[in-house]
Amino acid sequence: MKVIGLTGGIGAGKSTVSDYLRARGFQILDADQMARDLTEKGTETLRDIVSAFGEEILFPDGSLNRKKLAAMVFSDEKQRVLLESLTTKRVVARIAHRLQQFAQEDTAGTIFVDAPLLFESGADRLTDVVWLVDAAQDVRISRVMARDGAAAEDVKRRIESQMTREEKAAKSAEIIDNSKGKEALYQQVERLLEKYVETE
Repeated sequence: MKVIGLTGGIGAGKSTVSDYLRARGFQILDADQMARDLTEKGTETLRDIVSAFGEEILFPDGSLNRKKLAAMVFSDEKQRVLLESLTTKRVVARIAHRLQQFAQEDTAGTIFVDAPLLFESGADRLTDVVWLVDAAQDVRISRVMARDGAAAEDVKRRIESQMTREEKAAKSAEIIDNSKGKEALYQQVERLLEKYVETE
């Protein structure tokens, strides 16, 4: 079993690569989805988050208002670190557990760990190699503005709150440039699959 980490800053296009790999039949462990599952209405993690940030982060039905929480944490470094302490360790533990299950099942092939905070959380230690999805900052800002309806300054603050592109690149075995459109992106992914994934 080979474990490949997939990471990238906000707006870089990591999810596009992850979706492509999933469509190609690969197993993806999605850290963002795990975080959403952990913070569903009624969960222990959501109760801990409410205790830390207050009930104003909830919708009237008791579910998490993710946009409101994001606005709070990305404008305050201490709040961001607090949120990550409540969620990230649990997500990494869940990833480790799933990988252990795959290993016990003697699952052949390659599994991808899709995590925006792969290095920051230490989840890269669970992988054999890391691919970084990257794009020029202006491209990333434009994408997030279009996707989330966010202001440019807000997106810049979120980018600045993350590990720098240079730090991530130095820790990654491969860098996928997602500045030139999907066709060029998918060609790069296919070349990496030829390099890293054994053909059955």
